[in-house]
Amino acid sequence: MSIKHPIIVVTGSSGAGTTSVKRTFDQIFRREGVKAAYVEGDAFHRYDRLEMRELMAAEAAKGNRHFSHFSPDTNLLDELGTLFKDYGATGSGRARHYVHDADEAKLYGTEPGRFTAWEDVEGGTDLLFYEGLHGAVVTDDINLAKHADLKIGVVPVINLEWIQKIHRDKATRGYSTEDVTDTILRRMPDYVRYICPQFTETDINFQRVPTVDTSNPFAARWIPTPDESMVVIRFRDPHGIDFPYLLSMIHDSFMSRANSIVIPGNKQDLAMQLLLTPLIMKLIDRKRRAS
Repeated sequence: MSIKHPIIVVTGSSGAGTTSVKRTFDQIFRREGVKAAYVEGDAFHRYDRLEMRELMAAEAAKGNRHFSHFSPDTNLLDELGTLFKDYGATGSGRARHYVHDADEAKLYGTEPGRFTAWEDVEGGTDLLFYEGLHGAVVTDDINLAKHADLKIGVVPVINLEWIQKIHRDKATRGYSTEDVTDTILRRMPDYVRYICPQFTETDINFQRVPTVDTSNPFAARWIPTPDESMVVIRFRDPHGIDFPYLLSMIHDSFMSRANSIVIPGNKQDLAMQLLLTPLIMKLIDRKRRAS
């Protein structure tokens, strides 16, 4: 953790909604005049799209049907840890970009599915913002969670997560339900070992829970809307959290435990604005006093 160069981590599994959470952070940064260096977790995948496809086929031929991007073996977590350590110490470090589509290919001059060259992150920033799969991973060999000053977990209940992934991959990647089901099954061991444990390391978790029937996510015709959901917000350390203020500001919210508040799904952005703005500004104020 660093006073002069704070690090914020948003971690969650693929399709969990971390991208929409990033947009909320963008709004806070813009409103409060905070300059962030952005790092995406998939930039630290070990293999590009073609390499991963070939390796998955090779591993499947050998009987390994659980080869996935969720594993530490398929990611450069040492390099990510080095970035966190270097940024915390100096406000700098090296990263790259993973090019997702044709629009990003034009921006970065690299084919979709490939990585850009390694380069220094933007200088003169107030903090580093990471969004991806492994920002709070702790294993026998690596501890990324210790580097972050604020760790946010974003995870829907698992049936909802599967529904979101099925619909996204069918709409944007042309996959069939059977294709996405195979992907879910292939990732499951690594999901259990490396993704789920991160949510005990995070400072705040946002978990969306549908209030409609999602018993068979593989047959669901649409994704439950925010109006058809509740969000459980869990604080690892509830000391200093003004729950009466939050309850008064967020209509129909209630406390389910001493460290948890439940809000309507369509109030998540408001709740994040109310919760995260003072936490971010606390990091920035501490940084500026130290500087």
